[in-house]
Amino acid sequence: MEHRMRTMVTMEEVREELGVSTAKAYQIIRQLNHEMEQKGFHTVRGKVSRKYFEESFYGVAEGR
Repeated sequence: MEHRMRTMVTMEEVREELGVSTAKAYQIIRQLNHEMEQKGFHTVRGKVSRKYFEESFYGVAEGR
């Protein structure tokens, strides 16, 4: 079975990656999803696009 990187980041991943609390991780996801919605993208509650998350915090998506 081929291993593929997930396209969405969960609260747990945001919390671990940034070293923040659960509440802060959810706040970050809500803010990023709001920004994406303002740009016309569809979002999923409680998750955020991995690419957008990485671009927002690191400037570029990993492996790009």
